Amino acid sequence: MKKLRALTDVKIKSGRKANPEFMNGVDKIIKEAKDFQLGKNAIKIGQHAPNFELPNAEGKTNSLDFLLANGPVVITFYRGNWCPYCNLQLRALQAKLDEIHALGATLVAISPQVPDGSLTNDEISNMEFTVLSDQDAKVALQYGVAWQVPGFLIEHMRVDRKLDLEKINNGNSNILPIPATFIIGKDSEVKWSYVNVDYRTRSEPDDIIEALQNLS
Repeated sequence: MKKLRALTDVKIKSGRKANPEFMNGVDKIIKEAKDFQLGKNAIKIGQHAPNFELPNAEGKTNSLDFLLANGPVVITFYRGNWCPYCNLQLRALQAKLDEIHALGATLVAISPQVPDGSLTNDEISNMEFTVLSDQDAKVALQYGVAWQVPGFLIEHMRVDRKLDLEKINNGNSNILPIPATFIIGKDSEVKWSYVNVDYRTRSEPDDIIEALQNLS
């Protein structure tokens, strides 16, 4: 299987060819976000990870404390099933899930979407990891990865993508997580993290595997 970065690079290249004006606008927004160090408040390695209680796709509440009882937890924040880069990431993580489980870890994916909308029923049945709903982005805020999305991107989603984020996220129309991944140890301490405000770039699953190997 190709590296996730290779897959996202292909997606970026395709986007530039199809809509160069939009992609140039994204480049500008990402540069501004990096200049302002967006994501600098993300929880750091060595810090205590805040506990959370969030519903899964079936509406059942899951807590970080409960998940940690079984071993380390890999938490990845993603924007939603409407985001093609997120879908590439989740599929890549699914492909590595056996290795993650073999290292005693649990994978949890968190998005703002309503519990029954984060993934389709078929996708849920095929995904062997937990998908949780952070509708008001409070957990993303606790982890320092909540982003008030610029109007340029909101307008693109509304007009070009025909996406109603307010409906998708049950009232939250403009706060999305910075795609970020954290490895939390059984002691609730952050052991590894990847935070990048450029939503087109994601943590490589092999890097997560290596971090878990070092942890064990």
